[in-house]
Amino acid sequence: MTNLTTDIIETAKEVIEKEARAVQALTNYIDKEFETIVNLIYNSKGRVILTGIGKSAIIASKIVATLNSTGTAALFMHAADAIHGDLGMIQPEDVVICISKSGNTPEIKILVPLIKRRGNTLIAMVSNIESYLAKGADYILKTTIENEACPNNLAPTSSTTTQLVLGDALAVTLLKLKGFSKEDFAKLHPGGSLGKRLYTRVIDIIDKDSIPYVSPEETIQNTIINISANRLGATVVVDNDMSCVMGIITDGDVRRMLEKGIPIESLKASDIMSYNPKTIESSELAIKAFNLMEKNKITSVIVTDNSRYIGLIHIHDIIREGIV
Repeated sequence: MTNLTTDIIETAKEVIEKEARAVQALTNYIDKEFETIVNLIYNSKGRVILTGIGKSAIIASKIVATLNSTGTAALFMHAADAIHGDLGMIQPEDVVICISKSGNTPEIKILVPLIKRRGNTLIAMVSNIESYLAKGADYILKTTIENEACPNNLAPTSSTTTQLVLGDALAVTLLKLKGFSKEDFAKLHPGGSLGKRLYTRVIDIIDKDSIPYVSPEETIQNTIINISANRLGATVVVDNDMSCVMGIITDGDVRRMLEKGIPIESLKASDIMSYNPKTIESSELAIKAFNLMEKNKITSVIVTDNSRYIGLIHIHDIIREGIV
């Protein structure tokens, strides 16, 4: 059992190390031709069509998803389906990237001349640069490897990993050229916690019907009632027209006051409030409010609109929206 466990661990480490070396070797192939390819896609008026067969087709599909989500329009076309009708999805100004380790599979050999006949630019992402695909392409993205991580040097492992990484390099380079921002990313990823982090603002989730506040002269009894009624665990001390936030009183401040045994009849809100409370503008992202709470170990932040108090955002509001 011990030897078997050792073999499992050693095999796993060996696979990771082999694939890491293969990925590191890709830096040797990032050259002027890579730069030309990036500029070609960036300046193209068409889309990027990615195709392949077998495991390379799976990688092509993933690269398409990455390109689309980072601002470069892309489509996946399976090489086998392409020669049975799907070739019609390629438009005149599209750039085609064909992914293959060997570059010599039967489907690829049929597909290459068909693409060239249509007049589209063909880019080969290929390990074997002496292959039919490499020789028939206009440009080459090299993914040459010494061997697969598979001990039999058969199962696509290092080869598909290098394809995936080079696809990411292509997508991110194009992203930077396009000046693709967080806001652009949010427009394409509106679902899930990731999307919500990028577009949900404080004003979108605060309870506009519950705005706890008291004047600095308010009695402690009424202050406690105000905190309880709004169920946010705090109330904000403001001046008469709510244009100036003076402080905040949390249920923790009330407990600490009671622990000191000071008669509440002799106190007013300004006596127990915390000065210089944390505030955030309503236009800021809700995730920024959450980070502010985490950093200062608090559960709510005062929300302002051009410095005017408009409500409280509580950590539960953010959690309930699925932002974190």
